[in-house]
Amino acid sequence: MIDHSLVKRFRQDVGDRLAHQRRLDQANGLPAMTGEDERQFARALISQVLEDHARSEIGLGRTPPTVEEEEALAAGIHAALFGVGRLQPLLDDTEVENIDINGCDKVFVSYADGQEVMQDPVADSDDELIELIQILAAYSGLSSRPFDTANPQLDLRLPDGSRLSAVMDVTVRPAVSIRRARLGKVFMSDLVGNGTISPDIGRFLSAAVAARKNLMIAGSTNAGKTTLLRALANEIAPSERLITVERALELGLDQFPELHPNVVAFEQRLPNSEGQGEISMAELVRRSLRMNPSRVIVGEVLGDEIVTMLNAMTQGNDGSLSTIHANSSMEVFNRISTYALQANERLPIDATHMLIAGAIDFVVFIEKRNDYHVGGTLRRYVSSIREVNGCDGRVLSSEVFTPGPDGTAVPHAPVSCLEELAAHGYNPGGW
Repeated sequence: MIDHSLVKRFRQDVGDRLAHQRRLDQANGLPAMTGEDERQFARALISQVLEDHARSEIGLGRTPPTVEEEEALAAGIHAALFGVGRLQPLLDDTEVENIDINGCDKVFVSYADGQEVMQDPVADSDDELIELIQILAAYSGLSSRPFDTANPQLDLRLPDGSRLSAVMDVTVRPAVSIRRARLGKVFMSDLVGNGTISPDIGRFLSAAVAARKNLMIAGSTNAGKTTLLRALANEIAPSERLITVERALELGLDQFPELHPNVVAFEQRLPNSEGQGEISMAELVRRSLRMNPSRVIVGEVLGDEIVTMLNAMTQGNDGSLSTIHANSSMEVFNRISTYALQANERLPIDATHMLIAGAIDFVVFIEKRNDYHVGGTLRRYVSSIREVNGCDGRVLSSEVFTPGPDGTAVPHAPVSCLEELAAHGYNPGGW
């Protein structure tokens, strides 16, 4: 067990020494330390602080920390300075999938095998939890994001790629949800290996990406939409210029230059305390079209940016990818129409359906299910793929892959663009 009061005290001490060194370097005209240099310097300071503490304990006639206890303290201080404090061990656990915090001492952790376990507190008080989130909000995105009574909602991407959502003052206690990015660099072969898609669907989707088809990935919360989007993006040739647009940076395609050397990541900017400076998703999608993109990838459609995105898809920027919340592949069209009604353009249903028909080629629906009859195993799998065929007062579509006996999608109907997909290596096995 770590003495968290010591971690907090030593973190303050090391932080003060780091700040003092920064001021000295600036006064002497020295270049600022790089992130890695600062971490190395902090490790040396942590060792020095812990050594001073051990001497102090001996001088007072008390037993100093053991080697194991010192190592735990050092890791805790480092995590508090550069990581996410007491959350760090949970984020370091590769089997942790989701972390839900309903106040500092009610921490529920979901694991990859479907288990949910209550864990130790992540802070000594709710105020300390809020302070931790505020620190993360200040440094984790492209710009500082406020989290206070005036701005009680927060979405951001943690340094390890996990997605954090937090609220305060609209709940009795501050609430935080963290969705782990367990598969950062993920490929179609990985999804075939873990049963998310069959080999046939893997070949189909790879060919659709290569043929520059516009794909909308749909599913419920935490179904695996973003992971599938990353895998599809990794089918795109390294020579292409990608522009991603997100509310909070999550995709992280720019983190892998060996796969995508030419990436620009846009992040929505929230208004400041005076209500100024906001840059919306719709504005960013519009701006992305002026940045010479090969493809535009919109991380998640949740509002009025849908009209701008669909327009982009019909203006020659083929091969776009995006995700949307929906309960079925068919429901996607109604969801898009609802968002379009909320947009500044106030598109009527008929116009929206015409826009969908001209923009989207395929809707890929991914499901999450806990199979209690096989030991509670959590499964994620693509269960349906729908091709958009046109518009006649409503969106015309055909379900080319439907759920098979185990729920995973199997071929159901011919694809109208089969020749195009065949030119990119897709040879259907079921027709």
